Amino acid sequence: SDKEPQIAVKNAIPEITKAIDEITLKLKSNGRLFYIGTGTSGRLGVLDASECPPTFCTDPDLVQGIIAGGIKSLTRSSESLEDVPEISISDLKKRNFSNRDVLIGITASGRTSYVLSALNYSKNIGALTISISSVPESDSKLVNDIDIRLITGPEILAGSTRLKAGAATKMALNIISTSVMIKLGKVYGNRMIDLSVCNEKLIDRAIGILFDIGSVNKKNALQLLKRTNGSVKLSLLIALSGLDIIEAKKLLDDSKGNLRTALSKV
Repeated sequence: SDKEPQIAVKNAIPEITKAIDEITLKLKSNGRLFYIGTGTSGRLGVLDASECPPTFCTDPDLVQGIIAGGIKSLTRSSESLEDVPEISISDLKKRNFSNRDVLIGITASGRTSYVLSALNYSKNIGALTISISSVPESDSKLVNDIDIRLITGPEILAGSTRLKAGAATKMALNIISTSVMIKLGKVYGNRMIDLSVCNEKLIDRAIGILFDIGSVNKKNALQLLKRTNGSVKLSLLIALSGLDIIEAKKLLDDSKGNLRTALSKV
């Protein structure tokens, strides 16, 4: 049924929560988050990673998706590469993957050689290693620090993991990346305050946020955004604290970019 992916994610909440907490600590210490997978699993990782910069104004290097066969595999099948274990290690090395970073290896079947070798490599070098699979531990023992099992049961289309396992994986990745961004201070209340103001839609959204949270009218909001180079977070701090731009910028830097922390010091 269409509820199975949600139930699978709900059952894995303890591991997902642990992953969120530990990933946040790594990213706060200048680590990066990598997703790695083949086929559908790889595409889901690339999709989640590519949504972080526009949504949370992150550097594109902070969250990266690696798929067997590279970008062309997003639109063409590269199933033959699933069984080549050395390639994933060289894909990680090309990105200078180190023990400061985090790897989430996504393998619905728990058997994909490309992903298994990446998990082994990550664990061996002491990086935080997380696996996401859709089979019970009795079917596939995986090397990891955190073992997220999204048990969705037999697929509607036998042999395909695009459907239930894919839906559960997408949900889990969304929960992980969004929760990490919230913990990194990129969200205030339920608003994305770290958005990059680069088009009309985002200017309107930024004005709305400044009005809702800072009670700033449209004219003043536009002036603030101009003065802060489009930074909603810095504009909000100025509006809520009454500090000038130099003081506000210093306070925000001292608070590691966390608006809530900065406001508590005013």
